Amino acid sequence: MLKNNIKIAWRNLKNQKFFSFIKIGGFAFSMAICLLIVLYIKHELSYDKFYQDSDQVFRVVGVVTRDNVIQKGVSMPAPAAPQLKEEFPEIISAGRVLSNPLFGAGSNQVTTNENPELLSEEGFCFIDQAILDIFPMETVYGSLNHALENPNTIIITKSKAEKLFKGDPTGKTIYLNNDKSNSYAITAVIEDIPTNSNFYGFDYFMTLSGHEPYPGEKLNWLASNYSTYFKVKKETNITSLEKKITRSYIDDHYGPALKQAGMPINKEIWNSAKMTLQPLTDIHLHSKGIRDNKIENQNRGDIQMIYIFGGIALFILIIAIINFINLSTANAATRAKEVGVRKTIGSDRKSLILQFITESLLYSVISILLALIFAFLLLPYFNGIAGKNLLFPWTSWYFLPVLITFGLFIGLISGIYPALFLSGFKPISVLKGNLNLKSKNNWFRNGLVIFQFATSIVLIIGTIVINQQVKYLLNKDLGFDKEQVLVIQGTGTLEGQQKSLKEELKNISTVSSVSITDFLPVMMDGAKRNGNALWIDGKQNEEAGIGSQNWVVDADYLPTFGIKLLEGRNFNMEMPTDSAAVVVNQRLVKELGIKNPIGAKIRNFATFTIIGVVEDFIFGNMKEDAVIPLALRIGGSPNMISVKLKTDNMEKTISEITKVWDSFSPHQKIQYSFLDEGFASLYADVQRTQSIVSTFAGFAIFIACLGLFGLAAFVTQQRTKEIGIRKVLGANLPGIVKLLSVDFIKLVFVAILIACPIGWWAMNTWLQDFSYRTNIQAWVFILAGILSLLIAFGTICYHALKIARINPVNSLKNE
Repeated sequence: MLKNNIKIAWRNLKNQKFFSFIKIGGFAFSMAICLLIVLYIKHELSYDKFYQDSDQVFRVVGVVTRDNVIQKGVSMPAPAAPQLKEEFPEIISAGRVLSNPLFGAGSNQVTTNENPELLSEEGFCFIDQAILDIFPMETVYGSLNHALENPNTIIITKSKAEKLFKGDPTGKTIYLNNDKSNSYAITAVIEDIPTNSNFYGFDYFMTLSGHEPYPGEKLNWLASNYSTYFKVKKETNITSLEKKITRSYIDDHYGPALKQAGMPINKEIWNSAKMTLQPLTDIHLHSKGIRDNKIENQNRGDIQMIYIFGGIALFILIIAIINFINLSTANAATRAKEVGVRKTIGSDRKSLILQFITESLLYSVISILLALIFAFLLLPYFNGIAGKNLLFPWTSWYFLPVLITFGLFIGLISGIYPALFLSGFKPISVLKGNLNLKSKNNWFRNGLVIFQFATSIVLIIGTIVINQQVKYLLNKDLGFDKEQVLVIQGTGTLEGQQKSLKEELKNISTVSSVSITDFLPVMMDGAKRNGNALWIDGKQNEEAGIGSQNWVVDADYLPTFGIKLLEGRNFNMEMPTDSAAVVVNQRLVKELGIKNPIGAKIRNFATFTIIGVVEDFIFGNMKEDAVIPLALRIGGSPNMISVKLKTDNMEKTISEITKVWDSFSPHQKIQYSFLDEGFASLYADVQRTQSIVSTFAGFAIFIACLGLFGLAAFVTQQRTKEIGIRKVLGANLPGIVKLLSVDFIKLVFVAILIACPIGWWAMNTWLQDFSYRTNIQAWVFILAGILSLLIAFGTICYHALKIARINPVNSLKNE
């Protein structure tokens, strides 16, 4: 029986090649997209789950409320990890990670005894030995036991070992930034960090043993620079442990440190402060709103994106199922006589249902095979827009069984309604020609068309709004000029020659300004940030102070980055008093409540006099509050040099800059990037979202159009004789096209009315993640509606024109 059903199904497939192509094509494309999205979601959900006992590992997150705003951050003081481990028996191990470029992490210039050439390398961080116990890593050379217990030791990844050395590099030394006193002995080589690890991007793990950014830091509870990880015992009550850690940290350590320093306590912050333990496996997808120490935080995911992409995959699959159901039920007139004859000669409804479901499963099996091919071909493109390196898990035992089961399940779901519908015809009515299909299934079929076009319109709205937001972010007036600013990195190796290099660069005719500083308005690789509290001088023992960025710059900083000076003056290197001067932004003046800022004195580790006020400029991520208090002071920060250019011939100017660089550092290849490129990379995740949603929207529309194309073909076939009669009676071509199109266009109008409020709600919710965001304007919905109408009309028009041009003699000759 099964063999016979398959044979009949195969014959029907061959006899209706066009409609079979549409059914299978829609299924195959939708399954391919679903497969790619599932690979993406599986990868996102797998972060850090491969570590042994990952469910027992937590990151410490501090939570406070300041000015009625909840703030979360992972920056903890140096003594927190060892002290809290000592106090609480629930904690098995505790370790710190320091990844702030301000303290030597991030990028460095590397040399070895074997190769004197300076190589620019990224991915440096400092860790405790305990981190290796919490996050066990597979070694290639050496052992992780006691690997970082001694000062000036380092662990590197396999790919970096192969780049820098030949063979086993353990025991050998690397030097940082051309400083022979800044050397690290390699104690072990580990396998490259997996892409689904929160440590991905780090290749050099330097010891924290003996490393103090400043004297006394190891006992300082008021300076927070470290991420802290705990591994706890199984069955530990995390809620109870959080409460105990909170009270210990605040009451036993932080509070006494404040009193000892003579600093006041902010009651709002004090009463709201708490320590939470974030599960390791939640960090990647559930860290929105948490200030992170990681150098580059663009690897972070967002659980919202998982829901969005999962929803898109589901809707695309539903659209394909709708196509199958629509085309199957629309073909009822063709199959009705077959059903009538088979019932007359003895077939029961059960056997007919089995026959139609067998056809559906056959379509599904073929679609699965094609879907694998489509997905395999699309994977490189998908990896490119998603910023991933996903692979098919061909060797996993579950992959093919799950895929086949899923495909058969979808085939079964798709085939149930058409099977019940087609097998329910009464043979007497069918064979007499009294079958009335319109009242029976048009409402259902129309509802399905509305659903799939409403989904497509929502995706069109999403694509337009995301595209507008990306343009808004990249083109917003930031308050500084990011165009034609070339940033030279790794200049810390020049051994005091940075100022000489600066003067030589200024002699190039196409260079307008040069600034030596690591503190850039854009948080690109190597750029630094330094957050501290500031007070009006004399009030440090009365008020809690405000959080501010404190940057070390030179006198050419403002003109190089085009920052507007509103009051006072810029730094003057010929004035000795400017060593104790600061230029501040408007936000700092406002938050400190200073009415006449020029000449006012503020205090951090020393007392500074305000000599200038600059216009607020955006130097943070526009997802957050990107304008915060800022103080600029003169000082040494020599690892980066920014060059403002005034040329259209960029290639020639870069060549001249390179020639000057080579004269200062012949053993170090120049490393540069442009400030606007660094700015764009801050929003790479938003641009990836734009690319993915646009791609998926295109596929959803294509699949919906496939179904509408086939449906229009059926409808026009059924109305062939009607059109012939109308043409005989004088109907013209536009009138016939309108007649055949109007019913479908009405459905699209209904879909627009349904989709617009849903699209507005979805995109307004998405935009809430941005402090700076575009407005959703009416034209977005108008454009989405027009596009959907044009797509629908264009899809239908082919068949409408084709049948309208048929000679009525040919369409009526059989009557």
